[in-house]
Amino acid sequence: MPASPKLLIDGPKDAPWTIALAHGAGAPMDSPFMSIMAQGLAKRGYRVARFEFPYMAARRTGGRRGAPDREPVLRETWLAVVESLGRERLIIGGKSMGGRIASMVADEAAVAGLVCLGYPFHPVGKPTQLRVKHLEELKTPTLILQGERDPFGGRDDVATYKLSRAIRVHWLTDGDHSFKPRKSAGVTEAQNLETAIAEIDKFARSLASS
Repeated sequence: MPASPKLLIDGPKDAPWTIALAHGAGAPMDSPFMSIMAQGLAKRGYRVARFEFPYMAARRTGGRRGAPDREPVLRETWLAVVESLGRERLIIGGKSMGGRIASMVADEAAVAGLVCLGYPFHPVGKPTQLRVKHLEELKTPTLILQGERDPFGGRDDVATYKLSRAIRVHWLTDGDHSFKPRKSAGVTEAQNLETAIAEIDKFARSLASS
């Protein structure tokens, strides 16, 4: 197993829960979205660990915008992070691709929970190319936070999928893949992000009580 990548930590060291978050395919661990989520959870008392897959970390030194690593590398990186943090009282997840890969290793890693921030159920414009097979059998308690207008899987799409009973999907009002609503929606992007943070807090508390 490769060495764990460098971790960016927010929140108290003695927090009762650690939440590890991976970035999506195109933006780094310190993107505005990732930073808002991590800092919002830290303010609620969680220790949040962010990291980057090798291809994204390489952009910081080489400046090249290479394609994401192959799936085995992404999976091995996630497992190394879990090993580094310790699986006890650990929730893993992340944005889009980062959350999808976390969902693929969650049962194997025996973590306490999984949180996906905008799950890419299918490529944009290709609703029949589903990425849900492993979600049908997933045993790890899971929260998927999804924008209602997410082009990678909106309300109407997801309603037809046979997802594991361990998965709960929470819909963010009129949100896109990053939970941003239209101006006419009656909610703001900031409100949707705060709702997402509150739902993760509620999810972690449910794990603690069970």
